[in-house]
Amino acid sequence: MAPPTVLIIDDEKDVLELLRYNLEAGGFEVIAARDGESGLKAASASPPDAIILDVMMPGLDGLGVCKRLREEPRTARIPIILLTAKGGEADRVVGLELGADDYVVKPFSPRELVARVRAHLRRSSAGAPAGEVIRRGELVVDAGRHEVTWKGKPLLLTATEFRILHYLVERPGRVCSRSDIIDGAFGRDVAVIDRTVDVHVTALRRKLGKGGEMLETVRGFGYRFHDEGPAKPKGRS
Repeated sequence: MAPPTVLIIDDEKDVLELLRYNLEAGGFEVIAARDGESGLKAASASPPDAIILDVMMPGLDGLGVCKRLREEPRTARIPIILLTAKGGEADRVVGLELGADDYVVKPFSPRELVARVRAHLRRSSAGAPAGEVIRRGELVVDAGRHEVTWKGKPLLLTATEFRILHYLVERPGRVCSRSDIIDGAFGRDVAVIDRTVDVHVTALRRKLGKGGEMLETVRGFGYRFHDEGPAKPKGRS
């Protein structure tokens, strides 16, 4: 079986070579690009299994690359790990809003980064039992195919968005805390913050349109899925 392929898009030669060395030592095949446009072409020509993407690049920066990757069906579900010197929560949120799956701050541990790549690939390949289809009203989640339709229209979700939605639709009416969702959809081997869940739920609501009302916020706790829209609150929610 061919080794998984990782595309690195980074304009810093030293960082690129450090990542290449550690990923290849970890059993990955590596493709490298030194700028955003070249990275997009490489991803489109032969979609990799995962992408490590530097945010601060001249010309088309990493955020622009991430946005365009998520807009293309061939690359929309590939795990993307952003690499940047900016570690503030606001910076993380911007990357997540554009569809990134993870965020690593420089300076970083190459071994930790390789471990994160493995974790994302493991979750992407695990999935749910083949053939499992969940129908909630006009929402259909096909776990085997990793496909979602709303009113018969397919939705283009990232891998992380799919995992969160699948986790919630499996538990209709149940209030799920952010910690529950992190453990169930992300796993314990990737460090994420509660705000990460909020950002992805917001993206899901936007893509579902009117159907976004099915994802109800339970203030101070988490989220609940209702296939007939949010519950009618008695008094203030």
